[in-house]
This record gives sequence, structure tokens and C-alpha cells, in this order.
Amino acid sequence: MDSVTYQPLVDALASGQPQSVVDAANLFNAADLAGFIEQNLDAETGETLYRSLPLALRAKVLGYTSQDTQLLLTQATPLDELALLVAQMPSDDRADFYSLLDESRQQQLIKTLDDEDRKDLTALLAYPEGTAGALMSTDYAVFESGITASEAIEILRKTAENKETIYQSYVIDENRVLIGVVSLRRLIVAKPDTVIDSLLATGLVSTHTDTPQDDVARLIAKYDLLALPVLDEQNRLAGIITYDDAMDVIEAEATEDIHKGGTVSNLDTGITTASPFSLYRSRIQWLVILVFANIFTGAGIAHFEDIIGAHLALLFFMPLLVASAGNAGAQSATLVVRGIATGDVVNRDWLRLFSKELLVATALGLTMALTVWTVGMFRTEIAIATTVAITMIAVVLAGGLIGILLPLLLNRLGIDPAAASIPLITTIADVSGVLIYFSIAKTILGA
Repeated sequence: MDSVTYQPLVDALASGQPQSVVDAANLFNAADLAGFIEQNLDAETGETLYRSLPLALRAKVLGYTSQDTQLLLTQATPLDELALLVAQMPSDDRADFYSLLDESRQQQLIKTLDDEDRKDLTALLAYPEGTAGALMSTDYAVFESGITASEAIEILRKTAENKETIYQSYVIDENRVLIGVVSLRRLIVAKPDTVIDSLLATGLVSTHTDTPQDDVARLIAKYDLLALPVLDEQNRLAGIITYDDAMDVIEAEATEDIHKGGTVSNLDTGITTASPFSLYRSRIQWLVILVFANIFTGAGIAHFEDIIGAHLALLFFMPLLVASAGNAGAQSATLVVRGIATGDVVNRDWLRLFSKELLVATALGLTMALTVWTVGMFRTEIAIATTVAITMIAVVLAGGLIGILLPLLLNRLGIDPAAASIPLITTIADVSGVLIYFSIAKTILGA
């Protein structure tokens, strides 16, 4: 949304009338209100809007803002008011927000919660970060086995307001072991006296509390689920993970992989709100490492200074060859890293991928060699043009194989293959390309 679309909010805030602000806010959904607040924090109108919202809407909007914004908006909130706000939040958002607070405020806040909210919060916080247990919500619709469709609908009517979703409800036995899931549609169309056990969907998909978040997201995407039930060690229903939470995980994972692919450490906030120091810190480490890595390129050139001095035309083609090696490696690495991320590629596929890349990279190298040989014939003598053409085949082949094998090796070592970043691949390909180029030149042209 742009500022023109937000005009009703701008006008209402300018009027200084609290009811006008509330009326204008009701024209927008919570995510858009959060966007306005984030954009206008510096102008103070964002915080003014937040303070003007009713408590329930304020709690919902808070869940759509960044962690830094959440702390900023609530740092001056009195403890009793903060307790009411936290009680209004969905269980998963409540746990995430609570973990942001300092230890002193956490201890104060948890004492103000009622027994049910305190028990629920403590249980969610016990799960390790990055697992399904830490991501799940306990605000789900649940029925005990044996009730009728009419009884189930009556339960939903009374409890739906506080649930993440009612389109799917979960049926459990007396020990809370998950039996199955029933959709709202089947409840509505069933005869009132139909026992819900006969309405359960087949092919139930579930996960466990210790499942990694990215695996959960893939499950939800694979089976097109609105929500995924999460079970504990005894197969008891512990919570659910909804589609929107899975999309947040996918976005976070994609952002992390893109950052790693560019040798950038993860930022806690977006680039627009990150401090200059945070941006510096996220980039300097790899840049320094790559500086030392590129020293080998210079060392390689120095080693072959005799052949370079005798044939200066070789330098004209060096950037072209080195770049081609890096580009080929980057392409291969991108395909493999993406394949690993989606589960399409596993470590045992290395030989098949190696063989395929050997064929593809050779074909690419031959095509590019023909092109560069044609150019070389117009710029220099045939011996150098031939040297460049042969080198092109070799460096494209080397770059492609490096791009295939390095991500697989890192994955085998338990390192995120996204760390086989494009700059890292291209740096390795640069060094290899220089050594290959001048070695071939020395063999063909002599010293």
C-alpha cells in the first residue's frame, strides 16, 4: 500500500480525535496497519496509531511487526496493560514476543498471566528454536471422539473466535492421541446425528515437535495443507502449524539462503531499518576472506610472468576466461543448492550429477570455445587463439564441476550448502582458471 491509500488514516490522525482514528483503522486489515506503523515510526504517527487501537486489534497488529518494532512499541507499556495485551495474542505470537523481553520483564510478566496462559506459554518456550514445537500454535479446534456433527458445530460456535482456524478440526481420544481430522465442510453437510469419527479425512499428515521448521514448511507445501497437526513423543496432539506460519518459514529460509549466496550474514531486520554498523558487520567477514583468496590469483599470474612477458596478448583474454569459469560454476552451484533445499538432490546423487555436468559443461565449453576462437583469430595469432579456445573448454568444465561438488561436499559435512556462495565459487574458479590458462599457454607456446 502507498501513502495515498493510507490517506484516511493520515486524515484521522491529523484530526486528533481518537474515535476517528479507530474508525479509519477499521477500514484496513491488521497487516496493512502494521505496515503503516513500521513506515511512520520516525514521524511518531505510527506509534500514535498503535496506541489508539483497541486492545484486541493492537495485539493482532503487533504480531505483524518486526521484532525491533515490537520492543519499541511496548517498552513504555505498564506491566498490567502488557499482560492484557499478551493474553490477547495468539499463542505462537505470544511465545515469540515473550522471548524478546529481557529476563527481568519476563519474570514480571509471566506472574501476571492466568494459569492456563502461563502453562501454555511455558510449554511452547520449552521447545528448541527452529523446531515445529517452537513454531506451532495451541489455538486449535479439537473434538473428543464419539460426539455428533451437531455437537461439534455447537462447540465451534462457542470457541471459534479464539482459534487459529476452524476449517479443520482435530479428533482425539481420551489420552489426547490424534485420531484424525474433520473439515468444516463435512460437518456442515453431515446429518446432525452423524458421529464425527465417520467423517474423518483419510491420509492424515502430521509431524512431531522436534521436526525442523523447514521440513514442516515443505510438508505443508507438498500436501497443500491449511494446517499441520504437531504431535509429541506419545503421539498426543500438541498444536498445529498453519499455512501462513509455514510461508513465514519459507520466506526466512529463502532470505537466509540469498544472504549466504551473496556472502552476507543474516540481518535481524530489513535493509531499510538496519543500522550502518549491522550492514558493515554482515558483509565484512566474507569480503576479507575473499581478499585473501584472491591473492592466490595474483600469485598464479606472478608464477607465469615469463610466458606472459613473451606473449602479452594472453592478458587480453584472461578476464574473459576467468569470468567464464566463475559463471559456469555459479550456474551449477545455484542448481545444486536449490535442489538440495527442495529435497530433489541428496548426497548419493553426486556421481550422477557429476557425470551429467561433465557432459553439459563440455558441450558448453566447446560452444564458447568456438566463439572465442573466432574472436581470437581477428585479434591475435592462431596459436594464441587455439590456446584460448582449449582453455575455455577446460575452465568451463572445471568451474561447472566445482559448482556441482562443493555444495554436495558442504552438505555431507553438515554445513549449509548455501554457504557455497556465488562469490566463493567464483573465487575458486578464478584461481583455477588462471592456473589452467597459463599452464596450457606454457605447454602450447613455450616459455
